[in-house]
Amino acid sequence: MQTPAPITPDAPAPVSTPLLTQQWLDLCFVHWAVPPDAVAPLLPRGTVPDTYDGVTYVGLVAFRMHKVGWLRLPGVPYLGSFPETNVRLYSVDGHGRRGVVFRSMDASRLIPVVMGRVGFRLPYVWSRMAVRAVGDTVTYTSSRRWPGPREAASRLRVRRGERIEEPTELEHFLTARWGMHNGFFGGASYLANHHPRWPLYRADLLHCEESLVTAAGLPAPREAPVSVLYSPGVPVRLGVPDRRRATPAA
Repeated sequence: MQTPAPITPDAPAPVSTPLLTQQWLDLCFVHWAVPPDAVAPLLPRGTVPDTYDGVTYVGLVAFRMHKVGWLRLPGVPYLGSFPETNVRLYSVDGHGRRGVVFRSMDASRLIPVVMGRVGFRLPYVWSRMAVRAVGDTVTYTSSRRWPGPREAASRLRVRRGERIEEPTELEHFLTARWGMHNGFFGGASYLANHHPRWPLYRADLLHCEESLVTAAGLPAPREAPVSVLYSPGVPVRLGVPDRRRATPAA
């Protein structure tokens, strides 16, 4: 296995020909530390948990997807704009590429959910969702509809704090992820992304009631999150999936 790529706040390479363009807006990043062996069985073959100081993380990331567009076409205002909440893990493959692995992706538009499941084999699920901002407080709600489990839900409320002028290396590790690993015909494909450096803010977690983490096959968090961050968002370009079979990542 190659040495993992450096943790960088800026994308290491451009995505010159995007498969998809979109904006990620009003993001809330909530992270819990977990032992690597707790998540290793949940990752695609060819990847292992990416760690920081011997620990890996489970992320609950709520945001607004805005104007998803194919290739260089303009983004779609209605079908391409919707709330989304992801449960994600942190991965590295045999080529040293760091990424995320999505365990669930709740979204409020049925057509994008079906397209994501069928076209990209991503774990999209259809949910009732809302994102509401009042002053410096943002509330994210999600209640699963299909394919379930129907009781899976979340309610997060955060208060945005001051701008982070110089994020820590851990904060870069948790947010500056320049690709996604996804299982594809028994192996792991890699889809790169590119966006400007994250504008990050400290955030206070005022309320957290969720069952999405356990619904994703992970242990329920027993301690307070180690990191809570907010970002107003970035424009994003997603590349074409690289389906080269990863060398063994062990």
